[in-house]
Amino acid sequence: MILIPCPHCGPRNSSEFTYVGETRPRPAAADVGTAEWRDYLYLRRNPAGPTTEQWRHSAGCGRFFVAERDTVTNEVARTYPPGAGA
Repeated sequence: MILIPCPHCGPRNSSEFTYVGETRPRPAAADVGTAEWRDYLYLRRNPAGPTTEQWRHSAGCGRFFVAERDTVTNEVARTYPPGAGA
């Protein structure tokens, strides 16, 4: 069992959460072409090691949060609400 610490509810089983995706800046749609916009929407880096991700506590409080997690060990370094930051 992997525990993910929800910043609102505390540590919970990973089955309560939904992975949303990597955090990365959203390009201004007016400033990028079709290919760049497609890459932003569909291509992922999928790094092995530390990464910053967005999650949702779907079976709990329903809120979104950011998790800094190592994708190799699944160790969660920290979690925080969006915008509370880096």
